[in-house]
Amino acid sequence: MRKIHEAHVAMPGLAVVEVAAADDETAFAVQELLATRYAIAPADRTTREPGEPGVRLRCFLNLHQDPDA
Repeated sequence: MRKIHEAHVAMPGLAVVEVAAADDETAFAVQELLATRYAIAPADRTTREPGEPGVRLRCFLNLHQDPDA
């Protein structure tokens, strides 16, 4: 996965969440669960790391924004 940039965690309330899951469906389900509670910048795809099991997904959370706004 790409490096986490300083802007992604520049202040309290910002977070980077990395999900490791067996398959795409599970990874996106976790992301959807987070989106029901927090404002997120969602991932549109997963990645596979050679030699590692499953898939990875990274999304960005902002705890200061209302996800329903």
